[in-house]
Amino acid sequence: MAISILLVSSSDSLPVFWLWITGGFAFVLLVFNIFRLLRRGKQLGRELKAIELVKHNNVEYEFVLKAMKIAIWRYDSKTRAFVYENDFREGADSYVPENGEKYFDTLAYISPADKDRVSAAFSDICEGRTDVYHQEYQVLNKKTDTSYWEESYATVVERDDNGKPTQIVGTSMRVDDRKDMEASLIQARNKAEESDRLKTAFLANMGHEIRTPLNAIVGFADLLPVVQSEEDRAQLITEIQNNNRKLLQIIDGLVSMSKIEAGAKNLLMARIDLNQILQQMVDTYQPTTNVTLKAECPMDHLEVRSDRDRLLEIIDNLVQNAVKFTTEGAITLGYEVEGNQVRVLVSDTGKGIAEKDQQRIWERFVKVDEFIPGTGLGLSVVKSQVENLGGQVGVDSALGAGSVFWFTLPLE
Repeated sequence: MAISILLVSSSDSLPVFWLWITGGFAFVLLVFNIFRLLRRGKQLGRELKAIELVKHNNVEYEFVLKAMKIAIWRYDSKTRAFVYENDFREGADSYVPENGEKYFDTLAYISPADKDRVSAAFSDICEGRTDVYHQEYQVLNKKTDTSYWEESYATVVERDDNGKPTQIVGTSMRVDDRKDMEASLIQARNKAEESDRLKTAFLANMGHEIRTPLNAIVGFADLLPVVQSEEDRAQLITEIQNNNRKLLQIIDGLVSMSKIEAGAKNLLMARIDLNQILQQMVDTYQPTTNVTLKAECPMDHLEVRSDRDRLLEIIDNLVQNAVKFTTEGAITLGYEVEGNQVRVLVSDTGKGIAEKDQQRIWERFVKVDEFIPGTGLGLSVVKSQVENLGGQVGVDSALGAGSVFWFTLPLE
């Protein structure tokens, strides 16, 4: 009763009833505002979490782009212009169109060999004929006068009311390393296929190469008991010896190549008189050929430190090769001292070698002339053995002008 009197006395014009109604309404409004603020606070909290999530995703997105070394670009079909948003590609010479640069301007930087294909594929996605674009091509950087390989993917992200693409987003990345690897694999595959073909031809030829001297040895040996003339017997013995030597040369070539394949590189280094080695070769092969063999040594005495057996095998194979391809003239063995190394020369007046074949003759099983007996291993053995001794090999030749085969050896 005292409270009512106090309220009535505080406001003569406001009835108590309306005062209660107003207070109740204000309380409800206050509670409503509190709940609304709480809901707004929760919504703000969710929005802040979403912002943090977007920020976090952007960091991850950028990290992925950097890790994959990718460039992101957009293309507007209406303006026909490119915009590069991010570019994490490696290489300072990567071509980046200016923002707003037209499509036809960018085509000028694509290799002529790829331009038509890339242009047709990009037109297909721009016209809506396909939804995905994927191309590999070479880019020509006119500023640095270099080129590199690039791979691009793209897809449609926006269309107009008619379904025509209006916005295309794509990625580009450099693939030079992959292209180099592909080229190396293709080269290795081709080389393996060629090696397999040559080995097949070698095995087919080997039966003939071994059978020919073996038949001669067996046939002449069978004739010896029935031949009475000492001159004829001497001739048969000479032929048997010659064919024995040919057969041993074939077997030696196979054994040498087997050792090289197995990686046998143990060298017995010693001081060797090169003049003596060359003269020994002349004395060995002169009786087996009608051409003149001679050793022209510019010094009375020259010692090299090398493996005697390997050195003999190298010169032996070179002399054999010269004898096979020289029917008239002379074969000359010699050397030239060049600083701390010696260049050993085996020159002939034979048929010579075409320039296009002067590199491949050092490969295994390669025979430039199939009508000349041989296994195609001799020069390959020479190259491998010389390299094991720390030297190099080469040939100077022309068709019809003879050949000069050479190899180098360190003097010490």
